Amino acid sequence: VRQVNKCMNFKAITSSDELWQRVRNYAEDCSWRAGKKLASAMDNNEFGDWERVIAVTDNEKVCGYCTISKKDCIPNADYTPYIGFIFVGEEYRGNRLSKQLIEYAIDYLKNIGYDRVYIVSDHENLYEKYGFRVIDRKIAPWGSEEKIYLREF
Repeated sequence: VRQVNKCMNFKAITSSDELWQRVRNYAEDCSWRAGKKLASAMDNNEFGDWERVIAVTDNEKVCGYCTISKKDCIPNADYTPYIGFIFVGEEYRGNRLSKQLIEYAIDYLKNIGYDRVYIVSDHENLYEKYGFRVIDRKIAPWGSEEKIYLREF
């Protein structure tokens, strides 16, 4: 595990940001299969209005990301907004970057007028420690049951 230094930077980016292509490439090449889906969404600029990709960098090196979006992978779910695609590179794990990404996303959402956020996941006992609670369960397009988490703020 790499110790995080004081040069960690969190930034909500759009396709016009110079960091966009680097985050897109990092997502495509990361160890998580969903990274390729995010890279494709970034290629197709599927982020409109207030939706963002949030990047965390160590000096100039991309080391993690998440998204803020109106919709997630569950069709016909009447919830918004979502934090999705939460990923931290292996060498940076253990430094609470996921928590910091979530808190940065929540601050962003507060600033644009939201008082709640959702996460879709099949993880057990992960998002609860960040103040989320399960409010629903739905079948994802790939057939597994996913939990929908809510955090109000």
